Amino acid sequence: MKKRDILTPIGITLGFIMVMFGILSSGGAGGIISFIQLSSILIVIGGLFAALLINFNLEQMKLTHLVMKEAFNKNENSLSDLIELFVRLSERARREGLLALENELDSVEDPFIKKGVLLAIDGIEPEVINDIMSAEITAMEDRHLKGRTIIEKAGEYAPAWGMIGTLIGLVLMLNNLTDPATLGPNMAVALLTTFYGSLLANLVFIPMAGKLEMKTDEEVFMKQIVIEGVIGVQSGQNPRILKEKLSAFLSDNMKKKEVEEDPDEVMEESINEA
Repeated sequence: MKKRDILTPIGITLGFIMVMFGILSSGGAGGIISFIQLSSILIVIGGLFAALLINFNLEQMKLTHLVMKEAFNKNENSLSDLIELFVRLSERARREGLLALENELDSVEDPFIKKGVLLAIDGIEPEVINDIMSAEITAMEDRHLKGRTIIEKAGEYAPAWGMIGTLIGLVLMLNNLTDPATLGPNMAVALLTTFYGSLLANLVFIPMAGKLEMKTDEEVFMKQIVIEGVIGVQSGQNPRILKEKLSAFLSDNMKKKEVEEDPDEVMEESINEA
């Protein structure tokens, strides 16, 4: 299930506030107006959009807003809940057989988990299940990479178009050195385009691409746990052994939290082992 990731808008807003604070603390309210230059905005935004149109095809460009939207969402996947799900599936499979797991799938939303369990129910060999599900992970990584590349390229092109605007402003300024009235506006175009390009790249596009890459890594990690869980359920592993095996993916802090949340279960396991 996906929820809003408030850190992305908070980070972008905080960055703009810091820039505004720097402007206001130096030049007052009038300083903000001097940082608004329509021609500089058109050079950076228009040039950036044109470069992306050249670099990518129409179908990829249509996905840009969807890719950027993902940076504002987060998956509410709990490793502990995932482990408990496979422990429950393992218990039922050992008690009633693999076919009984079909009823459990009604409460499962993740299509990747459903696919893996259905493959196990169909009696597919563990090696084949691993190959099929690993191939799906690879395909997902490729899709995410293609979408993320658009944002990464935008982060590359924005400063470059800022520099192009700077060159335009400098040429205009040098061509009109005899007219002092044009020096200020032309210098503004020269400097503000670099400012706009650097701001977009380092506050929006590059951090957003980094977050998308991190989200992909997290999703791959979760899916690898699913593969281990599915194979463990199909092979009829003892639920306690399966839980210990999957718990290896938990960090020390998560293991400690799990003990604090359910100390009775840990105590019961210790007694049984003794």
